[in-house]
Amino acid sequence: MNEPDFTSEELETGRRLFAGAWDFAWAASSIATLPPMGEPEIAFAGRSNVGKSSLINALTGRNSLARTSHTPGRTQELIFFRGPGATLVDMPGYGYAAAAKTKVKAWTALIHAFLRGRQSLARVYLLVDARHGLKDTDDAVLATLDEAAVSYQVVLTKVDQVKPADLDARIAAVAAALARHPAAFPDVLATSVRTGTGIAELRGAVARLMAERR
Repeated sequence: MNEPDFTSEELETGRRLFAGAWDFAWAASSIATLPPMGEPEIAFAGRSNVGKSSLINALTGRNSLARTSHTPGRTQELIFFRGPGATLVDMPGYGYAAAAKTKVKAWTALIHAFLRGRQSLARVYLLVDARHGLKDTDDAVLATLDEAAVSYQVVLTKVDQVKPADLDARIAAVAAALARHPAAFPDVLATSVRTGTGIAELRGAVARLMAERR
């Protein structure tokens, strides 16, 4: 599988990073209401119901961090969680959503505007359901990230629901597709919130990113 290797030191640094205090900091429903830029921001993007909030909770070991900090209109907002030296951003899902088309259009525009213009954005983790792979609805976000030259990496979710041989094929297919995108990080991470697969490695990836930015 096309997954990166992490040293035991990176994995431990990642564990300690996410074992620290992570708290809700801000909710923004428009570019005008974004928080001031400061610590490096790590955003989690993806189609609706791909598991962004669940992954943030798994990373931080806080079962209700992303869920309880959202307001009833959470799907329309960028939610910021501040931790030790970094900020996590839970982004609205794009693609299908059980909401009025005008609202979906508004928060989709917010997603693209944020990705294009946020200088403190260190990396975007683009979550993709391992059962389905990249879809047409992902193309516009990939294009926006390439245009903005924002570093991004694909994280497959729900890999526990895919047979190992099928997962290997899915990772290879996604990696091949990403090779055509200049801003894409070449390695694909495979995760499962249910089993804990890949969570330590994703923490290690963030720890490596933070070390590179020092």
